[in-house]
Amino acid sequence: MSEEEEAVAEAEEIIRSQRIFLNHLDTYGGSNIGRYLASCIVGASLEEISEEEEEEDEGRSVVEVSPPKPKEGIFQVVGTLSQANSTKPDFAVEVYRTSSQEELLDRLLECDVIIYNITEDAKQIEEATWAATALHAESKNFEKQKVFILLSTIMTWARSKPLDPEDPEIPFTEEDYRRRKPHLNFMEHINAEKTITKLGKTQIKGKFTTYVVASGVQYGAEERLLHYFFKLSWLGETPAIPIFGDGRNFIPTIHIVDLAAVLQNIIDHRPRTHYLIAVDESIQTLGEIVKCISRNVGPGKTQKVPRENAFLNKDLTQAQLDELLVNLRMEAVFLKENFNIKWVSQGGIVENIDQVVNEYKQSRGLLPVKICVLGPPGVGKTSITEELCKRYKVHHIKIKDVITKAIENLEQIVAPKEMVEIEVEEEEEEEEEEEEEADNVEEAQELLDSIKENMEQNAGHLDDNYVVRFMREMLISMPCKNQGYVLDGYPKTYDLAKDLFNLEEEEEEDDVRSKMHHYDKLIIPDYIISLNASDEFLKNRIMNLPEAVVAGTHYTQDRYLRSLNLFRELNTDDETVLNYFDELEIHPQCIDVSKFEGLENRVIAREIIKNIGEPRNYGLTEEEMEELERKQAEERLKREAKEKADLEQRETEERAQKLANWEEWNKRLEEVKRQEQELLEAQSIPLRNYLMKHVMPTLMQGLNQCCMVRPDDPVDFLAEYLFKHNPEFD
Repeated sequence: MSEEEEAVAEAEEIIRSQRIFLNHLDTYGGSNIGRYLASCIVGASLEEISEEEEEEDEGRSVVEVSPPKPKEGIFQVVGTLSQANSTKPDFAVEVYRTSSQEELLDRLLECDVIIYNITEDAKQIEEATWAATALHAESKNFEKQKVFILLSTIMTWARSKPLDPEDPEIPFTEEDYRRRKPHLNFMEHINAEKTITKLGKTQIKGKFTTYVVASGVQYGAEERLLHYFFKLSWLGETPAIPIFGDGRNFIPTIHIVDLAAVLQNIIDHRPRTHYLIAVDESIQTLGEIVKCISRNVGPGKTQKVPRENAFLNKDLTQAQLDELLVNLRMEAVFLKENFNIKWVSQGGIVENIDQVVNEYKQSRGLLPVKICVLGPPGVGKTSITEELCKRYKVHHIKIKDVITKAIENLEQIVAPKEMVEIEVEEEEEEEEEEEEEADNVEEAQELLDSIKENMEQNAGHLDDNYVVRFMREMLISMPCKNQGYVLDGYPKTYDLAKDLFNLEEEEEEDDVRSKMHHYDKLIIPDYIISLNASDEFLKNRIMNLPEAVVAGTHYTQDRYLRSLNLFRELNTDDETVLNYFDELEIHPQCIDVSKFEGLENRVIAREIIKNIGEPRNYGLTEEEMEELERKQAEERLKREAKEKADLEQRETEERAQKLANWEEWNKRLEEVKRQEQELLEAQSIPLRNYLMKHVMPTLMQGLNQCCMVRPDDPVDFLAEYLFKHNPEFD
């Protein structure tokens, strides 16, 4: 065969579809790497990436990647699962559920590329080492080359001494891998690396090639190691996000999709270098990463936690804390010089935080639920809003609360410096931030003075421009951006809705299109709930409220009627607040409350929930789940105890009733017997008198005569005697 024919055959060998084995397809690394590889064409990374392709890929979200169906020219991903009850991922061609090493080896021999990820589960180290050793032993029988890739961790470099003690900022590269010193908890990882590397050097006729990839701390998509900080920030339940240690340690990182691209390049290029470092170009500390997450997802504040206290954290394992506390400077020189990678996050997490946050929210389905509940006073907006907030775990936005909180925040900002020095010292604010804070204090003081003056002039009420400002600040706050909100009865008018939701426009247009507002999509509600009822129904509802509930509220007779009349006046024009949302194609869900007369507002809330759908958050935490189960158990025990007590009470009452009925029946029976006896006695007196007068004397004489005569047939004798001596007959 000529050289040209060999080249063509080699090209065809590369272009044909290849079968890739990947362990634990249902884990963070396995699912993301497998999904990416399943969407790649064999040999695609051998071509240079044009600038146009890079620009096209910049706007593509990682979570939007969906693998095509298996066909010639693409990677066919197969593998194992970490959990026996896990389902087969949609990108996988086949899932191996093997019960023995012999069966697994047969499966591995069917694959062209074997990737073992030992960064997530240290228990996989033994299996990975065995698999590589077994494949090496079978390599003499291979028809074509097989590739084995061990995906390891940079923790095998954790205790490496600086290349130059006088210049510790010099990063480690692939060329320094023989000088690496592992973290004490990652000794098994480096032993596996050495074994895999050695097997690749002792290959038979190039039939078995091995590679070791030292991966930086992986992030992106639904997150793994950094998920703790993302979740803590997203929930917004803590005032500051913890930084373990002093936060000055440098952490080499890489986006999980970029790591998958590195593996793709290794499969396509088959480089001569068998040990590679997979990190992005960022040089970021733990403190910088956590602060960035806190500012873009959470409260914006951080708090340093001593290293020894970090190990008491129940949400992070020992291995994860070791990775977070590593201090390394690394540079992936080989990747940059030889591979064609469509980087998702080449500059690191801080530089690409907006994209990373978007991936995180989409991957975990953490989409905010934004609801606006409108209606006349007394229709039940607040109680229904509370039910919705409880269901979706979002924030209840009421005008009064928003104003109160805004004023409190302003008062805290303008508070004496001694009160805020502790926070400044804890967060180690830089000089520029301190100057900016000083400017904010002056601005806050001016705003606070104008608010107080305005409230004095308006008998405790604020002008609409202040209310709109505070409401907008609340809606763009991080908690509302993360979880969502339910607006309680606001905005009340068309103009207020425009002021609150519209973006500022330089010039107003006079044509028909001017009604299509340039609204802020980040804060506009997704669902509009319009509650309504007749005035008569609402008045009767308010009249039936207890006096203790009505006293001191706007539900008193005069105030309520004024509020109701004002609401009707504001909602009779063509430009109502509902019209505003209709123009934006956000059509309200209209509910007539009077149709649910006699039912609780929870029924109306359930009707609304049907339209909105399921919650889009983390759901209940373990503590909340335990508390819910405990309450349910207590309620079940109470219900069972009550049912048992009710049953016993009914049985006791039934027994008492039966006993009373029996006694009553016996009394009546005795009375009937007595009356019958008296009746019989009364009826027997005439007959007895007749017998004593007319029958008994003759009968006694006949008996005496029968005794004296002693006839053969006494009965016949007595009958004949009575017949002959009957007085009436005589």
